[in-house]
Amino acid sequence: MALYLKAAEILEKAERKQGALKTLVYDSKFGNIKQLFALVCETQKFSPILQELIESTKLLKQTKLRLHLAMVLVYDLLMGQGLKCGGSWKVTMMKHRSRLQAELARMKVKQKVSKNEDLLPASVQRPAGDHLPRYVRVNTLKTTVEDAVDYLKRDGFSYQGQASRLDDLTLKGKEFVRDLHLPELLVFSPKTDFHDHFLYKAGHIILQDKASCLPAYFLNPPPGSRVIDACAAPGNKTSHLAALMKNKGKLFAFDLDAKRLTTMSTLLLRAGVTCQQLANQDFLKVDPDSAQYRDVEYILLDPSCSGSGMVCLRDDTSADQEKDRARLASLASFQLKCLNHGLRFPSLKRLVYSTCSIHSQENEEVVTACLQQNPGFRLVPLLAQWPERGLEPLTQCLRASTAKTRTHGFFVALLEKHSEAGSTKQGQPGQMSDPETIALAPPACEKTPEASEMEDKPTPAADEVNSRQTDTTPGKKKRRKRKKKAATAE
Repeated sequence: MALYLKAAEILEKAERKQGALKTLVYDSKFGNIKQLFALVCETQKFSPILQELIESTKLLKQTKLRLHLAMVLVYDLLMGQGLKCGGSWKVTMMKHRSRLQAELARMKVKQKVSKNEDLLPASVQRPAGDHLPRYVRVNTLKTTVEDAVDYLKRDGFSYQGQASRLDDLTLKGKEFVRDLHLPELLVFSPKTDFHDHFLYKAGHIILQDKASCLPAYFLNPPPGSRVIDACAAPGNKTSHLAALMKNKGKLFAFDLDAKRLTTMSTLLLRAGVTCQQLANQDFLKVDPDSAQYRDVEYILLDPSCSGSGMVCLRDDTSADQEKDRARLASLASFQLKCLNHGLRFPSLKRLVYSTCSIHSQENEEVVTACLQQNPGFRLVPLLAQWPERGLEPLTQCLRASTAKTRTHGFFVALLEKHSEAGSTKQGQPGQMSDPETIALAPPACEKTPEASEMEDKPTPAADEVNSRQTDTTPGKKKRRKRKKKAATAE
């Protein structure tokens, strides 16, 4: 019974976007993690079919079960290896088994298929997650990449060297390589499990998808800097930031969910992070001008999103397209508000905006609106060799996907404060005057605060010209007076 209660709880949390499915499972501390994860993943994969079965048989009304609990029970009863519980639940489900089986058979006949798997859309039948490599980030606060590689080799893994192309990430058995883009990332075959491995338990390695490593990697705050992780839990990006900072400086991490923050505190402790300051607080209510935060130079903003890029998270699109549009519009409005708030910090140099969404409404459209409202910031082109770019015209940003980058779906943009608005050719939001330059032309014709200050203060050259003009003016007046006196005398 505990298995089904915990699985139902996790499915409900995932649906509410309270965390990635795998994170929720491993944070649950359930006795048999593998069994729980398999049940949750399979139930979620078949959830449209299960919900249709439950609705057509009026199961909830007749059993008084909650939806997510009914889903995991129906999955195991009809599609899994049979119910693993006894008591009243088993009696109830066995009572309705014939009607559920009959309804499932009707669905197959209607769609002219013979297997349960064939009822699913083609994109879901073979989950891309089954073919994604296992990514492992070496935690440089506790070890080095070289030492981690040596340890793994002694542990029976076969090191294949540095990857040079995406095809090198196709690995089997205990083979592993060093990633071709991120220097502290090791790549293993999809089924490799490190949850019981010494390096993981000791905090020497972090299990983190490659796309999720990009935001901190691009923000790259130097040691000693002051940094904000605006929506921090579960904490993998926070620990990555701390590693880049070498635990020197101050790392402020905010999250509204107290339980997630507690879990995050445990993760950071295991990772050896000491520069953090955690706060159970809404980032939007943080005062940028307060003494505590006015010196913040770098911000990582990974706000709540649809989760549509996560392989294990089903994107909750429905037949009601108007409802879906309203949901995305609400998320985008929140994301833009967070982004605008982040750019208000007076000492800010760079901000990374990222989502695990594939929708342009949450990605390019949010960034475009932000650039229009904040002309003092511009986009920084990211990693020219990355195979998937942001949608036109924001090709300076990155996208990630299962097909093109062998990762979960992701979006990353790096915004940088600039001070040459007056001397740079103006363009449309996000346009580049030269694709080879590091930074962009400003997105609007308004001047940045820095440019205004520069205009208020004369340049050294202007000072010299003004000085010369001031010095010569009295001399001219004296010469004119002498000429008048001479003319009068004549």
